[in-house]
Amino acid sequence: MISDVLSKYENQITIFADYLEEFPDTDELVWILGKQHLLKTEKSKLLSDISARLWFTYRRKFSPIGGTGPSSDAGWGCMLRCGQMMLAQALICRHLGRDWNWEKQKEQPKEYQRILQCFLDRKDCCYSIHQMAQMGVGEGKSIGEWFGPNTVAQVLKKLALFDEWNSLAVYVSMDNTVVIEDIKKMCRTLSLSADTPAERPLESLTASTQSKGPSACCTAWKPLLLIVPLRLGINQINPVYVDAFKECFKMPQSLGALGGKPNNAYYFIGFLGDELIFLDPHTTQTFVDTEENGTVDDQTFHCLQPPQRMNILNLDPSVALGFFCKEEKDFDSWCSLVQKEILKENLRMFELVQKHPSHWPPFVPPAKPEVTTTGAEFIDSTEQLEEFDLEEDFEILSI
Repeated sequence: MISDVLSKYENQITIFADYLEEFPDTDELVWILGKQHLLKTEKSKLLSDISARLWFTYRRKFSPIGGTGPSSDAGWGCMLRCGQMMLAQALICRHLGRDWNWEKQKEQPKEYQRILQCFLDRKDCCYSIHQMAQMGVGEGKSIGEWFGPNTVAQVLKKLALFDEWNSLAVYVSMDNTVVIEDIKKMCRTLSLSADTPAERPLESLTASTQSKGPSACCTAWKPLLLIVPLRLGINQINPVYVDAFKECFKMPQSLGALGGKPNNAYYFIGFLGDELIFLDPHTTQTFVDTEENGTVDDQTFHCLQPPQRMNILNLDPSVALGFFCKEEKDFDSWCSLVQKEILKENLRMFELVQKHPSHWPPFVPPAKPEVTTTGAEFIDSTEQLEEFDLEEDFEILSI
């Protein structure tokens, strides 16, 4: 019995003892996902803020991916786990707010449990390791192969199309360029009267609503997950980008960054001086499923020890920044911050432009692929998830 308990909470007992340092005694500010903490006087508040983030690590003993594939992601799934952590933070902000905090063994809102269940290691969970690995096949990655930051961003963008509850718009920038016009085209939707679909892209409904007058609809904003994949150097990060990179963690919309070292991914959530603060997925824990009452024991999904740190100049130059804009005003504010803090540099980390570049292919907001079934009835989103083959030669869940 005691050994079972120790095994269940192994991550809190054994893995940190040898290599974690306490935060230094300093007057410097620590920035965590858009919030600042004075280390000398707010250390417990800082650690509480960090431990509230959902922490996804390697797992073992889950059902084999694809039925015959691996039953553990140890050694290859670290970037997928980091992508899960970034997305989970977006969902926390969407449903509970950035100021929500987690306390051990305290009852949490039902939305929290529902968010957590999106990431369980089961094929019927929309952002499970199973779904991410199988969707990666469409991005040229075999199951069990390591992902880079851009690949995991593309996978999340595709999976989000099947997630009706969270209803996120996921934008992944191209060529170091964020296009305001394209994002607004994707995120602006119409909230309509009861006899019309509840949410469709703005331009697709213009004709159908013209005859109904202004009372028939109003403009709404689909919450935005914005991911900006970057290459900040050739073999190592160029020091000219350091200040701009750190500024991103100060923005209220910050979801941190995906990156790390070659084949070693971390989820970066903030910084202290020139040290980045990160959550490390390189711990193998046993698969956790829902309990009989429908909830998940979440003790192994939060890191209860001080996080690790690394000098920013040791960061691999391939990274992906994440931001969440729940409302259009949040995106407008983010654009203003980028103009002020990022675009002032002579060598810009990325570009922010108003109009879609004329030499690019036309922007088409991503849409849920059509599903073709062979004899079986289509299972709609209110029923249990099932797997289908899609035209793009990858497997996905209808959700």
